[in-house]
Amino acid sequence: MGVRQRVRAVASATAGLLLTAGLAGLGAAAVGPGTGWASSHREAPLIAADPAVDNTDVYAFVSPERAGYVTFLADFIPFEEPNGGPNFYPFATDATYNIYVDSDGDAKPNATFRFTFHNIDKRGSDTFLYNNGPVTSVDDENLLFRQTYTLESSFNGAPFKTRITDAPVAPSRVGNASMPDYQKLRDQATVTLPGGWKSFAGQADDPFFLDLRVFDLLYGGDLTEVGQDTLAGYNVNTIALQVPFSDVALGGDAKRNPVIGVWSTTDRPKVRMTGATSPPAPDNGNQVQVSRLGNPLVNEVVVPAGLKDQFNAMSPDQDASVQQLVDRVNDPEVPHLIQSIYKVPAPATPRNDLAEIFLTGLTTKANGPIKADLNSQLNNADVKPDKFRPSEMLRLNLSTPVTAQPNRLGVLGGDLQGFPNGRRLTDDVVDIELQALEGAAQTGKLVDALSKGDGVDANDNQFSGSFPYVALPNVGAVNKGGGTGAGAGNPGEAPSGAVSVTPQAFSSPGMMKGATIAASSVAGAGVLFGGGMWWWRRRRAAEAAGVPAAVPPSVAGVIARGIARDGGIARDGDHDGTHRHPYGDPYGATHGDPYGNTYGAPRGDSYRDPRGDSYGDPRGDWPGDDPTRRF
Repeated sequence: MGVRQRVRAVASATAGLLLTAGLAGLGAAAVGPGTGWASSHREAPLIAADPAVDNTDVYAFVSPERAGYVTFLADFIPFEEPNGGPNFYPFATDATYNIYVDSDGDAKPNATFRFTFHNIDKRGSDTFLYNNGPVTSVDDENLLFRQTYTLESSFNGAPFKTRITDAPVAPSRVGNASMPDYQKLRDQATVTLPGGWKSFAGQADDPFFLDLRVFDLLYGGDLTEVGQDTLAGYNVNTIALQVPFSDVALGGDAKRNPVIGVWSTTDRPKVRMTGATSPPAPDNGNQVQVSRLGNPLVNEVVVPAGLKDQFNAMSPDQDASVQQLVDRVNDPEVPHLIQSIYKVPAPATPRNDLAEIFLTGLTTKANGPIKADLNSQLNNADVKPDKFRPSEMLRLNLSTPVTAQPNRLGVLGGDLQGFPNGRRLTDDVVDIELQALEGAAQTGKLVDALSKGDGVDANDNQFSGSFPYVALPNVGAVNKGGGTGAGAGNPGEAPSGAVSVTPQAFSSPGMMKGATIAASSVAGAGVLFGGGMWWWRRRRAAEAAGVPAAVPPSVAGVIARGIARDGGIARDGDHDGTHRHPYGDPYGATHGDPYGNTYGAPRGDSYRDPRGDSYGDPRGDWPGDDPTRRF
C-alpha cells in the first residue's frame, strides 16, 4: 500500500482547518488551525483526576429553529459509562461552571453565565440506591438523589443577577426499568426563563464522535485502526443555554457587531472541604480556574504536556504572552509525527495561518495570510482595534445564515455556518482539521489522501431539532459483555499453556465464550494465597506480642512486581498524605477523598491493588478478618 493510500484512512491526528470553496466568496482560499486528536476528554494531567469538572466540549451556534437566538453547550465528565452506579454522575457541588462571551475582542468576558449545583440526597444510612422505584418526574419521591442548580449572569462587569434558583437537573439515566420515559424527564429539566432564555442541565449522550485509537502510534502505525466511534455509548453531563443575540452582541447590536468569542471554564475552591455541599461564593476570591475549553482539540495536542495544566488555569487574555504556546501554534507537533511514521512531509513553518485561526479569527484587519472577513471581533464595527488582544477561543459570526442542509465539513464543505465559524453538534471537526496537515491550508487544495478521515462521520445517536439538541443519554453497557483485558492475546487464541475450564453447556451459541486459565497462574495464585495466609497469621501473632511482622519473600516479590508494573506504590493514591491534590487537598489525607487513601479507596491504596484490598477481598480487609479492619 502506498503512502497516500495509507494516509487516506488517517483520522484526527491533525492540525489546521481548511476553508476552501466556502470562503471563496469572501476572498480566501484556505486556512488552518492547530492540531487535534480528540476533544478535551482527560486532556491534562490534573484535570484527568477530577472528572466532575473536566470540560470535554464546547459548542456555539445560531439556533436553527429560533431566529435571533444563539445556543451555547458545555459538556463535562468524560466517558460516563451508563451503568456507573450507585452514585452515577452528579455535577460537583463545590465547583462553579462558567460560560463566557467576549464581544469586543479584548479577550475578557463581556457576558458571564454562572452555574452552581446543589444536592438533594434522601438516602442517608438507609440505602445505597439512586432510586427505589420507577421515576416518572424530576421530583419523583422514588428519586432518592437529585440535583438542582442556580444560574446567574453578569454583563460588562456589572454585579451578578440571579436568573433562576432550584432549577431541576435531569438525573443520570439509570435504565429503562427505573426511568421508563426519560424524554419526559429531559423535558421537565428544560426551563424557559424571563427574557426568552432557555436553560438545561443534565445527562446526555456524548455528542462528540471520532476514532480515538490515534494514541496507538497514529491509528496502529499502519492506519488499520479507524472507523470505530470510541465515544459511542458513553454519556456526558451537559449545560445548555439559549439567549437572544442582543444579550451577547457588542452594544446589543448584532447587525453592526455580529462576531462573538466563546469559552467555558470550571472553578474549584483553593482549599477543598470534604463533604462540602455548596461552593464558596465565587466572588470572594477563594476559587481557582481548573479547566478551560474554547476550540476543540487545542489542549490535547497543540499544548505540550508540561503546559497543559497551566493552560487550563489561564484566562484567554494571557495566551499571547505565553511564548511556548504561541510557538506550538506556529509549529505544531502532529505534522512532524505524521512525517516520522508515514513519511509524509510536514508543511513549512511558521504556520501563520494557524495563528490567525487560533488567536485572532479570520479577518483582513490583522495582516494575516487569510484574506477573508469571517469570524474575528475585529470585524465588529464598534470594536476598538487598539484594545484587541489575540487569544484562543471559539469564534462565531451570528449573522451567517442558518444552513438548511448542514455539511459535516463546515466551511470546508462550502457551509459557512459550520466549524470553525462556531461549532455545531454535527460538525466533523476531526476530518475538517485533518485537511491542513499536509499543506492544504497553505496551498488551498484539498488533500485527496485525507478524504476518508478517521472513518467516523457522524454521531451514533440522532440529535434533536430543538433545544437542547443533544441526544438522550445511553442505557446499557458500553462493552456489551465483551472484554479486551490485559490477558487478551489474538482474538480466539488461548494463552500458552492454558487449560480450558469452560463447561460444555457454556460453549454453545449464545452462551459464554470459552474461558481459559494458565496453569502457571494457578500455581502462582496458590503460592500467593499460602504465603498470604502465613503472613496474616504471623501478623496477628505479632500484633498480640506488640511487634511488627515482616513481609514474607513471596508476598514481597508480588508487591515488587506490582510496583514495577504499575510504576510505584499508590500511584493514584497516597497513604501518607504527601501526594498533594491538585487543588490543595492531599490525596491520602482525607478518608473520603475519591482519588485514593489508605483505607480501601477505589483508585489508590498503599499497595496499588485496584480495589484497595490486600489479597483480593472486595471489602479491603484481611482474609477472615473483621471487615472494618483495613490495612
